[in-house]
Amino acid sequence: MGLVFETRWSDSAWVESVWTCRSEQVAEMTSVATQTWGLVFWAENGVPGAAVTGPESRTGTAPVPEGADFVGVQFAVGTSLRAVTAPTLVDSGIVLPDVTARGFWLDGQRWETPRADDVEALVERLVGQGVVVRDALVADTLRGLEPAITERTLERRFRAATGLTQGAIRQIDRARTAALLLSAGETSADVIDKLGFYDEPHLARALRRFVGRTAGQLREGGEGVIALDLTQRTTS
Repeated sequence: MGLVFETRWSDSAWVESVWTCRSEQVAEMTSVATQTWGLVFWAENGVPGAAVTGPESRTGTAPVPEGADFVGVQFAVGTSLRAVTAPTLVDSGIVLPDVTARGFWLDGQRWETPRADDVEALVERLVGQGVVVRDALVADTLRGLEPAITERTLERRFRAATGLTQGAIRQIDRARTAALLLSAGETSADVIDKLGFYDEPHLARALRRFVGRTAGQLREGGEGVIALDLTQRTTS
């Protein structure tokens, strides 16, 4: 196996998920579009690193070195970094300077590098210092609440907070959910009905654009390394 992923959801309103990964061999990974930004920490042959990762608007590929260990946090939609405009992070990222096994620099301050089980404690400190901020209206809208502002103003808020449009966020989330359901054995017809795709070609286009796998490949597995923990379960 090329990558060993483990993902857990978070009870924090600021965090979507926390993940760990170990690469057991050199591999080319299929990345999956994601609507959220994150922080990732790694050690490769004992050399530590850290980066801010941006939302990814489409699938892609990336090399993965052998013997690297990763800890990552995906922040909730609507959160952002005070010092970085969200649109500049889309399909991009920032490698952080002066990283050691114990600490890293972010927004002009030194922070302790977290383990997987204390990521939320780091996030609390970042929030408390105003390094990570949130537009609650964006999160409320995605939960189905109707904001008392114009559609144009709402769209500006989404772009400012996430770098993406509201439509793109919903499309990416739906495609990722479809991938999890298909990998768990659900049929394309069930996924189309559950998630509101128009038909099989619509589902196929979404998977090709955002996930880089066909419905059949997701159900069967074994099509190479993919940056998505397919052991996750979804309630969507």
